[in-house]
Amino acid sequence: MTSVAVTGLTKRFGASSAAVDGITFEVRSGTFVTLLGPSGCGKTTTLRLIAGLARPDAGEIRVGDRVLSSGSKGVFVPPEKREMGMVFQSYAIWPHMTVFENVAFPLRERRVPQKEIRDRVMSALALVSLTDFAQRPAPLLSGGQQQRVALARALVGNPQVLLLDEPLSNLDARLREQMRFEIRNMQVRLGITTIFVTHDQLEAMTLSDSVIVMNTGRIEQIGSPREVYERPSSRYVMDFLGQVNHLPARIRIVGGTARAAVDGAEIALPDAAGLADGEQAVLAFRAQAITLDPRGPLRGVVTAATYTGGQMEYLVRVGDASIRVAAPPDTEAPVGSTVALAIAPNAIRAWRDATKA
Repeated sequence: MTSVAVTGLTKRFGASSAAVDGITFEVRSGTFVTLLGPSGCGKTTTLRLIAGLARPDAGEIRVGDRVLSSGSKGVFVPPEKREMGMVFQSYAIWPHMTVFENVAFPLRERRVPQKEIRDRVMSALALVSLTDFAQRPAPLLSGGQQQRVALARALVGNPQVLLLDEPLSNLDARLREQMRFEIRNMQVRLGITTIFVTHDQLEAMTLSDSVIVMNTGRIEQIGSPREVYERPSSRYVMDFLGQVNHLPARIRIVGGTARAAVDGAEIALPDAAGLADGEQAVLAFRAQAITLDPRGPLRGVVTAATYTGGQMEYLVRVGDASIRVAAPPDTEAPVGSTVALAIAPNAIRAWRDATKA
């Protein structure tokens, strides 16, 4: 098993701003790390730089003790010599080949002996439960089966690192859920160091040991799924990871204790995040953090109620803000009724209100 270290990695395209802007991170040996962010944030470019499919303008990429790319040292190892397996978003399955031939292709390019090719291909197909499909023409495969073929082809060369570029984006919802668990179980079983790229927060949460949240070529936060979800380091991270409520407030600090004044009520805060007494702020919290509670300090009017199967979801008007509230499925709060609300203090993040600056 091998770790991956990226230091000061930078990539520009023409005179535009950097697609990857001096990022640094490490993937520990045998772990599953996700690069997460919206389109254009630099995550796929980062993966291509690690794979050697693009040449960085600055920075260093190291796998174990081996330098794969370094501008200062004049090193650039071509992709075929990096001992990495990669699965592309499109899978890149050749339609004129059988499943066996698709998986065998990289070994034939390296002139591996025929008997070894057969043994390794069948072993790779066994990993993805496609042994019985070895001679099936590729065009007759379903989307999920094509993805498994791409995985087998990436693994057949016994790579040190597995790179996955949004491999689930072309699957329907049911298959995506199934393949998430299959990929994670396979990665744990093999113990292979894996870097996964996605814009899907649920994929990042369910698959990863660590999540790297990216924004405009830079890293916003690195942490476990629980850390980045429950303790986001910036408003960008919190807003990107799931639905978030925003509630205008004024900060009050009394005796070193921070509170937020909202529509005539006061809410305890875990901290004031550098905000001053009297400053205008925005409270950010998720729908699961606010409850219908007759003892709650907030009051609001229910403007919509939706049954989503496992829970009720309400829209509640508090002052000039509309917030989402998740509640048990047997909760009854009719549209037009006034309800009391409580927010878990540790779930609140307070950000300076830029519109009031």
